[in-house]
Amino acid sequence: MGAPGRILMTADAVGGVWRYALELAGALDAEVVLAVLGPAPDAGQRAEAEALPGLRLVETGLPLDWLSGGPAPVLAAGAAVARLAREVGADVVHLNSPALAVGDFGAPVIAVNHGCLGTWWDAAGKGAVDPGLAWLPDLVGQGLRSADRTVAPTRAYAEAVARCYALNVVPTAVHNGRGAMPLPDAAPFPGALTVGRLWDEVKGTDTLDAAAARLDAPFVAIGATRAPHGATVAPRHLQTTGPLPEAELAGWLSRRPVFASAARFEPFGLAVLEAAQAGCPLVLSDIPTFRELWEGAATFVAAGDADGFAAAIAALLADPVRHAANGAAAQARAARYTPAATAAGMSAIYRDALDPRQDAA
Repeated sequence: MGAPGRILMTADAVGGVWRYALELAGALDAEVVLAVLGPAPDAGQRAEAEALPGLRLVETGLPLDWLSGGPAPVLAAGAAVARLAREVGADVVHLNSPALAVGDFGAPVIAVNHGCLGTWWDAAGKGAVDPGLAWLPDLVGQGLRSADRTVAPTRAYAEAVARCYALNVVPTAVHNGRGAMPLPDAAPFPGALTVGRLWDEVKGTDTLDAAAARLDAPFVAIGATRAPHGATVAPRHLQTTGPLPEAELAGWLSRRPVFASAARFEPFGLAVLEAAQAGCPLVLSDIPTFRELWEGAATFVAAGDADGFAAAIAALLADPVRHAANGAAAQARAARYTPAATAAGMSAIYRDALDPRQDAA
């Protein structure tokens, strides 16, 4: 069998998976039924999805695994998605939540792990997962072992997933892609910028806040300071804006600040890609994911080294020629990470899963 004619893909409208799913669906040469779990898309998201040829949006109302209080709702959601896959006649089921992958879907299941509690907990150095939460990584592990193929957005994260869940086969790495945002004309910003979930302790907000205190330049932080589960962060030196709409984010990126991420753990890092596409020079924590994606196109600093981040950012701000050269290098590297490239990688996995000779081998 060749490429699938119809793909059932899951997504949610509250995180980066929404962007991933739409960009991938738009680049695939197939009909995509996009099953949305969790809160319904807003009017803008719905219009964006409906504008894509060949995409059918199904708002399931089913719960998200990471917002559920236990395994029963997630298992029920997986069973409902399996029924939907059979109802729509899916040739392939692409689950962006591996915890859903336990059941009879009537088609090969591709489980893509974009990030999960188990690997996050390992990266945070918290030891064994809290007993009250352990059901979720247990379900993720079951789903990964049940799926016909598994995928992660980088080789570094694929290896972390395999270690965390004791998988016999390391997930295939398919880098995420992102269409470049339209950028307005804007005057340069003589400072630094970070974007992301500021409340997330593995994102290194504390390191960047300490670096901001050492800089004689503004350091802006875009993103939420309060988590859905209530965790908060209150930077003293970063200039926080809260989350911003894409158009306002594009306005900041168009000013080409030095973009910094001090994350200790990152499956991919979409915000870094968006900054690189805009031509921002990158100062990144020296972790395997960032080395894999940005080696030769970024300045690397040891995770947790506030002095190192401050020095690297200050050096770029003081040297316009180097600032421009590093931004151009990041932009050139970003050209590799496109929706078309992601679609090509995923299409190869779909075809492989549909090939009966693979099952006979």
